[in-house]
Amino acid sequence: MERIEDAVKRCAKELGFDLAGIASAEPFLRDERAAVERVRGGLMDGLPWYTEERVHRANHPELLLDDAKSVISLGVSYHTGEAEPGSPGPTGRVARYAWGDDYHDVIKAKLRRLAAQLPDLAGRPVRTRVFVDDGPMNDRAAAERAGIGWFGKNSNILTRSHGSWVFLAQVITDLDLDPDAPLAKTCGQCVICIDDCPTGAIVAPYVIDNRRCISFLTIELRGAIPRELRPLVGDWVFGCDICQDVCPVNRKAAESLEPAFRQRHDFGAPALIPLLDLDDAAFRERFRGSPIKRAKRAGLQRNVCVALGNIGDPSAVPALSAALRSPDALVREHAAWALGRIGGPEASAELQSALASEGDAAVTREIEASLAEMV
Repeated sequence: MERIEDAVKRCAKELGFDLAGIASAEPFLRDERAAVERVRGGLMDGLPWYTEERVHRANHPELLLDDAKSVISLGVSYHTGEAEPGSPGPTGRVARYAWGDDYHDVIKAKLRRLAAQLPDLAGRPVRTRVFVDDGPMNDRAAAERAGIGWFGKNSNILTRSHGSWVFLAQVITDLDLDPDAPLAKTCGQCVICIDDCPTGAIVAPYVIDNRRCISFLTIELRGAIPRELRPLVGDWVFGCDICQDVCPVNRKAAESLEPAFRQRHDFGAPALIPLLDLDDAAFRERFRGSPIKRAKRAGLQRNVCVALGNIGDPSAVPALSAALRSPDALVREHAAWALGRIGGPEASAELQSALASEGDAAVTREIEASLAEMV
């Protein structure tokens, strides 16, 4: 007869999961200690929800499901080839995981179907709770313990077959399943991801300073991107893949078979100037069902301004000048910065004109700083 552990993995593969492993539901004490240390050290500042209480719950599966015995750890690849750029003009970059449909919706449906099959496999009622990056569950610790992959020095889970281009998901269950063994593999002496992070966010192997990470700056941060970090953000407008792009493990990563994660519109390399024209309704329509909506319209347009400033294409000056009249002070501030970076008589004239009527102190300071730097 087929072992229940093998049957669970077979069902997972039939549902479209690329990777499946089993871990015990014992607490992840090492990971809890490390996370608490980083919270106390300020490395998670900017994420008010990432508290010591949440860290404790995330690393104790028994607090997430009564009588938890096992964690079924799962992975789905989102590596769908190369980006297809948008229309002519400056384009930006979006983290690969956001090129297609929102992974929460896609994977949660698969998780529920897998959980629904467990009672038939076990021959008894089964208690479950499912997670896909949407609750207090340490997905990476579970994946490591279940043998899905190992921790890279960029803090991502690296897998043998699909590299780090994987979404992680879990089913916590009261089934007492035989666990898999962790992989006996590490990154060795490789530090490419650390050396190539433009903002220096990987402050030590396996340690990320959230405050400097481009993914945080372009997605979670709701205020202004620190001025000294803006030139380092480059042309990223949602997330960042640099530490994954340079990782040797990803050179031969298998491509995803999930059509929902293939590029929608020009999300892999979006045309930037049209994004500055979006109002709230147009933003919601364009990014309906996409992870990109997490940045909010003003946040995305802030990022677009920074990217245009770093690209330095004078063709963006008219659009940035229009952004100087945005109802959002956040957008105006970053548009002023971008115009200062591009420079030239037209940009200078637009900044001078905006200065005369600007009523927000932060925007005024930005305009004045940009004009001073253009002299």
